Amino acid sequence: MKWGAILLIILGLIVIAFPLLGLVPAAILTGFLVLLLGLGLLLGGIMEMGESAGLGILEIILGVIALILGIGFIFDPALFAFVAGLIVYIVGIFLIIVGLIGMITTSGGSRWNGVIAFIIGILYIVLGKLVATNPVVLGILIGLWLLIMGIIMLFQKD
Repeated sequence: MKWGAILLIILGLIVIAFPLLGLVPAAILTGFLVLLLGLGLLLGGIMEMGESAGLGILEIILGVIALILGIGFIFDPALFAFVAGLIVYIVGIFLIIVGLIGMITTSGGSRWNGVIAFIIGILYIVLGKLVATNPVVLGILIGLWLLIMGIIMLFQKD
């Protein structure tokens, strides 16, 4: 029996029913990882100051930003949802631009590639707006991801 798949399906259903149960652990885990990244950038920036002051200062600034975001993610899951939504929103803008370029230039041999990228870009913008303004939406998406991955794993051949 595929216990891992069943566990993912059960966790997915629980997180869909209670979205913050998926959001909070994701925010805390991501927060710790970004915190470690920030510490690494700070240490790297301090060590780099002897070689290149400009690069060292840049690493220190990025390290401080990462530390602030990491601490923010750990203590405020809504900040994690906002940043995730913002990233999805920005990707949507890029997809719309790429779609428009694809429709105008027929790159890839067909205008349909551009149309599809444009439509997906609009969906990303809508989804990014929803995630950025309502952390529960991100929790539901995490639950859906767990559920879908569990179903896929359940039907995979060993």
